Amino acid sequence: MMTKQTPQKTPAIHPAWLRTMHWLNAVAVIVMVLSGWRIYDASPIFGFSFPPGITLGGWLAGALLWHFAAMWLLAINGVLYLAFNLFTGRFARKFFPLRPAEILRDLGAALRGRLAHADLRHYNAVQKLAYLFVMVDIAVLVLSGLVIFKSVQFPLLRELMGGYDTARVVHFVAMSLLVAFFIVHVAMVALVPRTLLAMLRGR
Repeated sequence: MMTKQTPQKTPAIHPAWLRTMHWLNAVAVIVMVLSGWRIYDASPIFGFSFPPGITLGGWLAGALLWHFAAMWLLAINGVLYLAFNLFTGRFARKFFPLRPAEILRDLGAALRGRLAHADLRHYNAVQKLAYLFVMVDIAVLVLSGLVIFKSVQFPLLRELMGGYDTARVVHFVAMSLLVAFFIVHVAMVALVPRTLLAMLRGR
């Protein structure tokens, strides 16, 4: 008598907790950037302003409310993301080891359009570097934002940032780098649509 074998379920590429945090993070970043551009326009650092049509909040107070609301989402989600990654061992497993020779090799392949994406379970060296970079960049954004938001309450952090005005520049540069990462990230997803499906349904 033949027994019916139950098909093995393929493990998810991205666990549900990761997908949830990824999309919450995306929403928080978009809201913070758009509202941040409106806040910047109230007192520009450089000789330009952002067109009102691509900002969020309508006016300074409205933009601040959006910015602070998304700030809590980004901060709490970020802490939980790091905690889950560290607790499950995913952080060490996914991002390390990371060797300069591998970065140069994969970067060269990416520039020639020959970077393989056959197995979405594994990050290539450029992805590892980019994701680690964006984690550090968001941490810098949060810390410089704290100096701007509560400059008097964080005197040591303010001094480490080079003062209030320098903290604003640091915050702006970190935001610009995050936007650049976002653009490249979306472009790579467009080139490899399977990555979007994996982040939506896990497989």
